[in-house]
Amino acid sequence: MKDLAPATTSMPCAIHYRVEIADLHAHLFGVTLYIAQPKSRQIVSLPVWIPGSYLVREFSKNLQGLSAWQNDIRLPIRQLSKNTWEIDNKVEQALIVCYQVYAFDRSVRTAWLDATRGFFNGTSLFLQVDGQQEHAHSMELVTCEQTPDWLVATGADPIQTDLAGWGSYRAENYDALVDCPVEMGPFWHNSFEVRGIRHRFVVSGVPPAFDGDRLLSDTRAICEAEIRFWHGEAQPVHQAYVFMLNAVDNGYGGLEHRNSTALICPRRDLPRQSTLLPEAEPARPNEGYTRLLGLISHEYFHTWNVKRLRPKEFRRYNYGEENYTNLLWFFEGFTSYYDDLLLLRAQRIDNETYLKLLAKTINLVNQTPGRKLQSVAEASFDAWIKYYRQDENSPNATVSYYSKGSLVALCLDLTLRAEGHTSLDAVMVALWSRTQGGPMSEQDVLETLHSQGRRSFDDDFSRWIHSTSDLPVTELLQLHGIEVQQEIAPLADQLGLRTKDTGGVHIQQVMRGSTAEQAGFASGDEWIAVEPLNDLRLGTWRMQTLDDLALFAGPATQVAALVARDKRILKLNLVLPQPSHSVRLVVSDAAKARIWLDGTN
Repeated sequence: MKDLAPATTSMPCAIHYRVEIADLHAHLFGVTLYIAQPKSRQIVSLPVWIPGSYLVREFSKNLQGLSAWQNDIRLPIRQLSKNTWEIDNKVEQALIVCYQVYAFDRSVRTAWLDATRGFFNGTSLFLQVDGQQEHAHSMELVTCEQTPDWLVATGADPIQTDLAGWGSYRAENYDALVDCPVEMGPFWHNSFEVRGIRHRFVVSGVPPAFDGDRLLSDTRAICEAEIRFWHGEAQPVHQAYVFMLNAVDNGYGGLEHRNSTALICPRRDLPRQSTLLPEAEPARPNEGYTRLLGLISHEYFHTWNVKRLRPKEFRRYNYGEENYTNLLWFFEGFTSYYDDLLLLRAQRIDNETYLKLLAKTINLVNQTPGRKLQSVAEASFDAWIKYYRQDENSPNATVSYYSKGSLVALCLDLTLRAEGHTSLDAVMVALWSRTQGGPMSEQDVLETLHSQGRRSFDDDFSRWIHSTSDLPVTELLQLHGIEVQQEIAPLADQLGLRTKDTGGVHIQQVMRGSTAEQAGFASGDEWIAVEPLNDLRLGTWRMQTLDDLALFAGPATQVAALVARDKRILKLNLVLPQPSHSVRLVVSDAAKARIWLDGTN
């Protein structure tokens, strides 16, 4: 035990964590926690969730080998709950707690360790010392002989580190410590400056064709646009920022932190340079890379909206249980509105691409039956049990506070602009000033809207946020030079199905009231074959993809759908639907549209 760490007198802070790579192939981090002045019967606990991802994830399931020591004497430990322990210690002596954490979750929310890469969030590794959460904390990152070429990236403040980043870091309190994820490995890295602020970008898992210069250039433009949005020409609030991107075969997501973000994306979505490609890539990025840029924009916008501007309920996090708020429609929804809009204003996408992305969101909300059952305020509160626990019935019972919340932001922005007094851009900046970039409530939003828009928005909030009423998206877009056209919806939407076409047609979700539901389709079915009912002589045809339906049904208005359910073959009578439509957006008045899209008042 003595060999695990230096003497307690050399600790940078009274609460100090030493993190070692205990075993790469067993995926184990070793953690030694030093508590200079423990309380009698010191209680320690591990968080059950991580801010920004609203689900109890039970991180303590990965903690093992917990022991506690004072003067080389092992102390009794009593477990009080699933994530809390009490140590039978003396007050006047420093306390040392040792344990290991199994790290094999590739997501941005927990921890990962293997021979190619290490990553962790503090909520997965760092036991919280009861009664001392507000004290300064420090962590020491220790390399091993098996990782001589590994580097470290983190947003934590360095105390003493080597050129690779290994060494000691400091945080003002426990909240700040666990808000700084750590990336380790032989990653690609580079940096750029905006307003004198260093932004570091690290990418793990890059393929040979990766075009780092393009990623850096595009990210810089996004950061410039968002700093300008919030601060004009003034100096922004953060002093440095780190983007940590893990490129994998299949995965997508991000998690915001105060001065960094952890991202994951498919390698195929990265910008690339290759002799197998044309001499110059087209100016318009492909769909996957556009999605990655939107993710970068989204998480960077969170630097202001949710990390500083955040619900008053989140003023102090309770890491031991759910932390409820009705405001995720604002913090996630409004961020979702601005992520793509600011890509446009940063000139990373064009108007046509932006309107396609917006139309996709409108169609997604319109095709969600759950929007008639749940308001976005209710969806925010229920995130812990519904949004983060998606199942086959989720679209029928819930609405996304991301998607509908972004449309609420759109409607507010276009309403404010139509009434001629201000814009949502100005409201967001005024709200930042009103709350001094700190915790806020829905009332703060309403009062800022009232001040900037020169009228009450109580009725709008009642209809758009606290009820299940549809939003006036079409009317407001038309007022701003955008024509809302109708086009034939994809076949899956016409049938009311969400499928996965991998080795056949696999039913994932069936929409409420759809023709597929009326025929008896259920989640988990495999749609094997189809028989046209107008002429049985045409035979039975094997389905490989959903698009095969049009080929094999022909002019028939009804078909027999053969599905496999729990190894049984069922024949369902499916009435083919009349063509339904989805939304397509085009600019009809360029002058009007430019005012909104360019962000001018």
